Amino acid sequence: MSPWLAGFIALLQGSTELFPVSSLGHAVVVPSLLHLDFRPTAESFVPFLVLLHLGTAAALLLLYREQWVRIVGGFLRASVRGRVEDADERLALLIVVGTIPTGIVGFFLESPLKSLFANPRAAGAFLVVNACILLGAELLRRRDERRARLDVDSGEAREAAYGSVENLDVRSALMVGACQCLALLPGVSRAGVTMAGGLVAGLRHQEAARFSFLLATPIILAAGVLEVPQLFQSGVPLGTYLAATVLSGVVAYLSARFLIRYFRSGRLDPFAAYCAALGIVTLALAR
Repeated sequence: MSPWLAGFIALLQGSTELFPVSSLGHAVVVPSLLHLDFRPTAESFVPFLVLLHLGTAAALLLLYREQWVRIVGGFLRASVRGRVEDADERLALLIVVGTIPTGIVGFFLESPLKSLFANPRAAGAFLVVNACILLGAELLRRRDERRARLDVDSGEAREAAYGSVENLDVRSALMVGACQCLALLPGVSRAGVTMAGGLVAGLRHQEAARFSFLLATPIILAAGVLEVPQLFQSGVPLGTYLAATVLSGVVAYLSARFLIRYFRSGRLDPFAAYCAALGIVTLALAR
């Protein structure tokens, strides 16, 4: 892979991984639509993408470094004590619970899922599915908000029900984690489905985004341990790939900062429209 192409894929991955638009879907469909000399079937394709994702994980660790220090400390305390007593320990438990479904599904279905990476039309179809998931979550939230506005007496209490991550119960965290399994399909956004799951579970938009970003980190790191060693072979431009990873991490950090501000008042609808349009174009034009 040439340096400019590696840089382009890094920019594409870093700018789409945390947005609810599927970075993997973009990595499959964009080279096909632009007729780039890039083969998703290449043996190094998935390890290279995972390496780029490690740049994203580094960006998230930097962005949430103080929270992660508390989360890791809470996990260690709860593990030694055998029970959860404070908010940090509870958040650590929720992240563990939310990570388990994707780890299990990814382990057993790795090979058949990888076969989809060579099919831009399949990725285009899953982009449309992703759009439906995002739009469906927003419609459910808006319906709930309308009901809250109609009920004047309980309106204040209903608004307060849109809470923070620490107030999730274990069942809801498991549901969000199960949603994350869909992101193993190219075109379904990990950030998108976990944010959608968070909204359905009663989180505010900004808190749904935070839980999505926190859940992403252990999954990405685990994938890195499994896939990145495959890059250490003759003929792989490791220096180019590492430079691309740094570029991807920088772009991902800026994307995360933007999304944190955006979801203070923004919604998932615009991303749903974008995914639907890109998916339809891909289905019409991709070979």
